[in-house]
Amino acid sequence: MQLRPDGVLHVVERADGPLSRTVTTRTRHDDGSDRVYRITNVKGATLDGDTLTVPAAGTVGYDVTGAVTPMPDGTEELRWFAAGGPLDAVTVSVRGPGQIQSLACFAGPAASAVGCTAASMDESAENAAFEQTGLAEGEQLTVVVAYPAGSTGAQPILERRFDLATAFTVDVWTGGSLVVLLVLLLGGLYGLYRSRGRDARVVESESGLYAPIEDGRFAPPDGVRPGQIGTLIDEQADVIDVTATIVDLAVRGYLRIDEQPRGAYDAPDWLLVKLPKAPVQALLPYERALYDAMFDLRDDILLSQLHGGFSAGLARVRDALYRDVVKQGWFARRPDSVRSRWTVLGVLLTVLGLAGTVVLAWQTTYGLVGLAVIIAGAALTVGGQHMPAKTAKGAAALAHTLGFRQFLISGDVNGLPEGQRVELFSRYLPYAVIFDSVDRWARVVSSITTEGDNLYWYHGPAEWDLSKFADSMRTFVMTTSGAISAARQFRSF
Repeated sequence: MQLRPDGVLHVVERADGPLSRTVTTRTRHDDGSDRVYRITNVKGATLDGDTLTVPAAGTVGYDVTGAVTPMPDGTEELRWFAAGGPLDAVTVSVRGPGQIQSLACFAGPAASAVGCTAASMDESAENAAFEQTGLAEGEQLTVVVAYPAGSTGAQPILERRFDLATAFTVDVWTGGSLVVLLVLLLGGLYGLYRSRGRDARVVESESGLYAPIEDGRFAPPDGVRPGQIGTLIDEQADVIDVTATIVDLAVRGYLRIDEQPRGAYDAPDWLLVKLPKAPVQALLPYERALYDAMFDLRDDILLSQLHGGFSAGLARVRDALYRDVVKQGWFARRPDSVRSRWTVLGVLLTVLGLAGTVVLAWQTTYGLVGLAVIIAGAALTVGGQHMPAKTAKGAAALAHTLGFRQFLISGDVNGLPEGQRVELFSRYLPYAVIFDSVDRWARVVSSITTEGDNLYWYHGPAEWDLSKFADSMRTFVMTTSGAISAARQFRSF
C-alpha cells in the first residue's frame, strides 16, 4: 500500500485465486456520524457496494480516500483494513510521504485490540511491514501508521448518521430557532388576518336593536332576505339558509306549504305547491334557482321526494348565494373562493414544512425547526376558514342584522295592530329560522286569532288548527334541513 501526498491510499492486493470478500467502507465515528471510506479506480476486480469480487488469481488495485486522520499530537494517522478472512497468512507493506512516527496492527473481529503476528519498519523509517498468520471468517487485519504533521493534509470523510433522537435534538439553538421561527410565522399570519381577513369596522351608531317595521309594514334591515342573512353572518351558504328561503318564499306568496295527514307511525311530510301568477321575475337569482330546483316543470312536490334534479339544483343555489353577497357589496370576493385559496396555501405550507422537517431531520439535528412551518401551515389551513372579510357595507349590514336578531329574541310584539300581525309575524318567521328562534315565533304565530284554522301560506290537514302550528313548524324545519343535507350539496356548519 502507498499513501500519496494528496492523502489517497493506493492499494495493490495479490490474490492466489478467485475470491469474494467484504471491504470496510463505513465505520461508526461517534454518536451522530459515520466515517466513510471511498473506494475508486478498482482494477482487476469488481466492487458492488462493499463486496469486492476477484474473478481469478492475479493483482487487484484500488484507491481509498478518507483513510487519514489528523491526531491530537499533530501526526497524521493512516488506518486501513488491509485484509479479511478466511486467510492462512497475510503480509502487508506500507510506504508513505514521510518518515514513520509510529505503527501498530490488530487482528481479529472489527475493533479488536489484539495485536497482529508482527509489525516492523526499515532503518530509513519509510517502509512498514505487517504479518498475520491465520485470519478466520469475519476477522480482519487492521494496519495503523503515523506520519509527520502536514504529510498529506487529508481529513476523514464524515457523514451524519440518521437517528430519530438526535434528529430532533432539543437544545438552546434548536429550541431557540423553533421559538423564533414560530413567533415570526404565527405573527405574520396574525398580521395577515388583521389586514386581509378582518371585517371592516362599524361605527357605533350602526349597532343596537333594530325593529323591522316602517309605517306599519315589514322592513328588514338593508332589505336582506333570510338566505342572505345566513350567508352574511357565518360566511357560509349552508342548509339552514336554504330552509329559511323555502319558508320565506311561502310567506311571500310564491308557494304554499300543505302539511299532509299521517298515521301514528308515519313520517311527517309536506306538499310544496307552486302558486299561480307569482312574480317569479322579481326573485333574486339564488331564490329563482331554488324555486326552479323544487318545481322543475311541475306544480307541486312532496318534501320527501326532493331528490334527483333538486339535488343537482342545490349546487346552483349555493353558487348563486355566494355570487349574490358579492353583488350586494358585502364581500369583495366570494367567501368560498377566499376560504379555498387560503386553505390550499395552508396545505401547501404544511406539506412544505413536512418535506423540510424530513430533510432537516435526515441531514442535521434541526428537525425540530421544521415543526414551526408545519404548525404555521396547519394554522393557516384552519384560519383560512375565517379569512373572508366583509366590506364596510357588509359589516354595517351585519350590525343591523344582529340588531334585528336582538329584536326577534326579545322584542315586544304587543304594540302591533291586530290586523297586521298575521303578515308581520309570518314575515319574521323565516328570519327566526336563521336565528334559531323558530319555537318562539311559531308560538307567537299560533297565538294569532284568524278566520279559519290555516295561515295564508301554511295549510294543515283535517282537524288541524293554529294551536299545533309551533310543533308543525319546528318539525318542518328539521325535516327540510335533513332532506337538503341528504342531497350532499350542503352541510351544516
